[in-house]
Amino acid sequence: MSAPRISFEFFPPQSLEASFRLWETVNALAPLAPDFVSVTYGAGGTTRDLTHEAVALLTRQYGLNVAAHLTCVNAGRAETLEIARAYAAAGVREIVALRGDPPKGTGRFVPHPDGFRDAAELVDALARTGLFDRLHVGAYPDPHPEAAAPGADVAWLKRKVDAGATGAITQFFFEADTFFRFRDACAAAGITVPVLPGILPIENWSGVKRFAARCGAHVPAWLDEAFEKAARDGREELLATAVCTELCADLIAGGVEHLHFYTLNKPHLTRDVVHALGIAPRVALEKVA
Repeated sequence: MSAPRISFEFFPPQSLEASFRLWETVNALAPLAPDFVSVTYGAGGTTRDLTHEAVALLTRQYGLNVAAHLTCVNAGRAETLEIARAYAAAGVREIVALRGDPPKGTGRFVPHPDGFRDAAELVDALARTGLFDRLHVGAYPDPHPEAAAPGADVAWLKRKVDAGATGAITQFFFEADTFFRFRDACAAAGITVPVLPGILPIENWSGVKRFAARCGAHVPAWLDEAFEKAARDGREELLATAVCTELCADLIAGGVEHLHFYTLNKPHLTRDVVHALGIAPRVALEKVA
């Protein structure tokens, strides 16, 4: 089993404590030489400025290849493209283009009156700028909560690819077959760009279950039972490492060449899983002056 390429998702800090946690995460995971790292927006675009600051630091001071998140929420087209140009000026050559989630408590997504209606429109506009080498988009192996019908998620991904997306990163899932079925459906639909599986190491099972319910990720009964048993004798971390490592190994055995980890700015479980897959630190972390 050859080692896959890897990438990591971080989120921008909103407090001093969170800032320390982000840079601890960067220092722990950057030596593993990720293909890229992504930096999220908060729901409703609430961390837009913090995201830009984190992106600039990761690019200029750490020399990482950063894919900055950009959403359609709470901004007009001109403002969104201005943010994109600012990313490009900071050295960013990759974007994760998403519709984005509405602010908490506001219900369904409603486009800004002068904004992009969805990720496909955003991708099309970004592609036309010629500023970016890669445009990543989201993908859903399990049905998105707003999916109108079976197969709708594949059709939406095809629309984004036709608009100019060069690759996709999936929402997290718990079983390799979930990804393989989605990958096969994408191929049948004529989607030829790379589709990277999104991996969520399970730091807190009850929190992950709530997250899964919100985004439509199927929770297997066997996994819920396993964590219930592990909680009784304090083996949750051991189980989490084993489950995530096995999932990644199954994906690699099925031909996956790139894994994208949602770190939640908690590096240790992700690092343990990556090490278990045979990926050792390849570079010394040196801040770029």
